[in-house]
Amino acid sequence: MTENLTSVSAAFDSVTQSLANRASPLEGRGASGDARKAAESFEAFFISQMLSDMFAGVDTDPLFGGGHGETIFRSLMIDEYGKSLAKTGGIGIADNVMREIIRLQEIDNNDR
Repeated sequence: MTENLTSVSAAFDSVTQSLANRASPLEGRGASGDARKAAESFEAFFISQMLSDMFAGVDTDPLFGGGHGETIFRSLMIDEYGKSLAKTGGIGIADNVMREIIRLQEIDNNDR
């Protein structure tokens, strides 16, 4: 169990560092907006991954569903569910990711 938590923690650190590097430096006016957008994007992706595992066990309707088209549509629908959930508050990941991005940018700016 602790091995899984360690790998999740390492993945979180890696992703937040990557997002911090992509967001604009804190010197600009829209920096917190960019950090918020990156954090919400990460949360939307995370939620989409959770939802795709949940939907994996749901069978398609044999009368109107099935086939390759539904497979593609379902993945697009799940991505949109993730974006919508993240935009309306999500599950609280975006706030923590945004704080971490800003903290990493401040450390980076102090090193310069």
